[in-house]
Amino acid sequence: MVEGIHQPREVKRARYAVAAVFAVHGAVTGSFATRVPWIQDHASVSAGQLGFALAFTAFGASCSMPLAGRISHRFGSRTALRGLIALWTISLVLPSLAPNLYTLCLAMFTYGASAGMADVAMNALGVEVERLLGKSIMSGLHGMWSAGALVGSAAGTLAAHLGSDARLHHALAAACLTLLGVLACRWVLDVQPAEDEEPPPRFALPPKSALLIGTVGFCAVFAEGASLDWSAIYLRDELEASAGLAAASTTGFMLTMAFARIAGDSVVNRFGAVRTVRAGGILAVLGGLLIVVAGNAAVAMGGFALMGLGIAVVVPLCFAAAGHSGPNPSQAIAGVATITYTSGLIAPSVLGGLAQATSLVVSFGLVTVLTCGLAGFAGVLRAGERDRPKISRPSAAVPDPRP
Repeated sequence: MVEGIHQPREVKRARYAVAAVFAVHGAVTGSFATRVPWIQDHASVSAGQLGFALAFTAFGASCSMPLAGRISHRFGSRTALRGLIALWTISLVLPSLAPNLYTLCLAMFTYGASAGMADVAMNALGVEVERLLGKSIMSGLHGMWSAGALVGSAAGTLAAHLGSDARLHHALAAACLTLLGVLACRWVLDVQPAEDEEPPPRFALPPKSALLIGTVGFCAVFAEGASLDWSAIYLRDELEASAGLAAASTTGFMLTMAFARIAGDSVVNRFGAVRTVRAGGILAVLGGLLIVVAGNAAVAMGGFALMGLGIAVVVPLCFAAAGHSGPNPSQAIAGVATITYTSGLIAPSVLGGLAQATSLVVSFGLVTVLTCGLAGFAGVLRAGERDRPKISRPSAAVPDPRP
C-alpha cells in the first residue's frame, strides 16, 4: 500500500522527486563516461582489456537487478531507494581508484550492480506515480535521466579539459550527487507491502510478458547503443567528415533523445503507447535508411536525428508496460532491464565485428532491420495501457493502487 499519499498535489510532488532521482542517476553515468580515457591510463590497460572490464558493468547489473524488489519489500520503497541511489552515487569513485585490470573489473562489477538495483527501484516508483496520476510520465522521467547525463558529461568534459585528476573529480561529484539524491528521496512515494504479502523471490526468471516487452526494448537499445558509439566513426570513416562534425553528430543524437523523451508523454497520453512506438519505429527505419544511403554528412546526421526521435520513448514505455503488466512490478521491470542492458552491451561489439568483416554501412543496415521490430511488436505494450487507471477529476482523492 502507499502510505501518506491522499492528495493529487502530494502525488505531483512525488513525481518531481522521482524525476530528480532519475536526473541524479543519469548524472553519475555522464560523469563516468567522460573520464574513461583517464581511468584506462591510470589502470594501465589496453583497449581490449578496457572493453573486458566494462563488460562487468552489465554483468553486475544483471546479477543485482532481481534483488531490488526484495530490498524494497523489506525496507519500503522510499528507504530502499534512498539507500540504493546513495550506493550508486558513491560507487562513482571506485573505477578511478582501480590501479590494474583486476581491481577495475571488481570496481565495474560493483558500479554496475549498484546502478542496476537503483535503476529498478526508481523505475518501479515511477510506475506507481504513473498509476496514481492515470497518465504517462515515464518518457519524461527518462528524459530527465538523459538531461542529467548531459549535465554530468558536460562537467566531466570540463574537468578533463582542465586536466584534473579523475579521483578528485569523481569524489566531488559523488558527494554532490549523493546529497541531491538523498534529499530528493524525502518526497518520493513510500510504498509498503501489505501484512500478508509474500516477499518476492531473491532470483526468479522474468515473466513471459516481460520477455516479450524486453524484445521491443532490445531493438531500441541496440539502435541507441549503435548510434551513440558508432555515429561519429561512421561520419569520419564512411563520409570523410571532420572530427568536430563527427562529434557533433553524437551530441546531436543525445540532444534529440533527451528532448523527445521530455516531450514524449504528451504524445503517449494522446495516442497511446502502441501507436506511439509504431510511429517511432517507422521514423527510426526512415532514419536508418537515410544513414545507409547517405552521400554526405548532412544527410547522415539527419538520419541519426530521426533514429533518435524514433527510439527515444521506447525504453521508458517498455518499463512502464512491464510495471503495469503483473502483480510484481519490480520483477517484471528487472526482467526488461536485464534484456535492455544486454542489448546495450552487445550492440557496439556486434557492429564492430560486422564492420570489420564488411563495412559500417552493412552494420547500420542491420540496425535498420532491427528497428522494424519496433513497429512489428509494439502491440505487446498494450497491457500497460489497459492497466492504467484514468482520473477524471483533478480534485478527486487518489485511490490506493494496490488491492
